[in-house]
Amino acid sequence: MNRYWAGALAGLAATVPMTATMLTLHRRLPKNERYHLPPRELTMAIVRRTGHLERYMDDTVRRRASLAAHYAYGAATGALYGVLPARLRRAALSTGAVYGVAVWGASYLGWIPALGLLKPATEHPARRNAVMIAAHVVWGGATGVLTAALAAPEKGASRSPATEAAGEAASLSRVAAG
Repeated sequence: MNRYWAGALAGLAATVPMTATMLTLHRRLPKNERYHLPPRELTMAIVRRTGHLERYMDDTVRRRASLAAHYAYGAATGALYGVLPARLRRAALSTGAVYGVAVWGASYLGWIPALGLLKPATEHPARRNAVMIAAHVVWGGATGVLTAALAAPEKGASRSPATEAAGEAASLSRVAAG
């Protein structure tokens, strides 16, 4: 499969465990830090800019619009993962995790506050940032591994990217186990 399509499908699929991570960790935050998660905040900030749509959106529609935007952004940024050179994508789990943190930084410290949609991450509680960074590590790692599994092996490679990713995941598991 084309590496850009592989990245897009992987980014879309990786948004599932990312969302589960976000929701699980969000529930553990102190009550005063449990305001809406960034996908909802961002979606509603964009809707508010239209000046008219928000009044027609009940909570169910807001939730669905937020999820649709969240998954679309996961797919779009996953497709960009495919731009990375093959030598970087071979270390799929670690490269993906680093890519996930880079997406978080570029978004929550970059374009989102630059467009005035949300406050920068530096103005949110550290625990909320930790939740979002952890979720992006999960998303990035999953995106990397899934992209490797979906992309066709490159010519001349002794092992497929999926095999490389599985080997890397096993190595990381052994290190984590001590």
